[in-house]
Amino acid sequence: MITIDCARALQQAGLRWRPASGDSFRIERPGFDSEVFTVSEMTIEAHEFDTGTILGFNGTTEWALDSLALEDALWLPREDQLRALLRGTFRSLHRQGEGSYRVTVHVRGLDEAFEAETAEDAYGVAVLMLIGLSGEGHITPASSL
Repeated sequence: MITIDCARALQQAGLRWRPASGDSFRIERPGFDSEVFTVSEMTIEAHEFDTGTILGFNGTTEWALDSLALEDALWLPREDQLRALLRGTFRSLHRQGEGSYRVTVHVRGLDEAFEAETAEDAYGVAVLMLIGLSGEGHITPASSL
C-alpha cells in the first residue's frame, strides 16, 4: 500500500480523486490515524452534489459518522491506479531487491527512474514528477479509477 506521506504529497500536488468502488482512503481527522476505509456501494458510497462529493457511510449505525466531505479524505491509490496515471510514459517496474522498487518512465525524450521502498511509492514519485511537468499543476484520472 502507498505510504501516507506519498499519498499526501500527491494530494497536495493536485492529484484529484473521483471515488469509485474499491478505492481506499483515510479520514484526515483526529482519532482516525490508523483506519483505512474502502469505498463500496454496500457500506461507503460516493454522492455527487453541486457543492462537491460526499462519502456516505451506509449501515454503520455504531458510528456517529454519517458522511464525510471529500476534502477530509486522503485517497490511497492502488498500484494499478498509479500506473494508469502514468499513461503512455510508463516503461517498466523492477524490483531492485529487498525493499526497493524502480519505476521507469519516458518523458520529453528521456527515460527517468524513480526508486522507493514499495512499488506504489515508486509509482507515486513518478506521478508527482508528471504533475510537476503538467501545465495545469494537477492530474485527474482519465476514467474514474
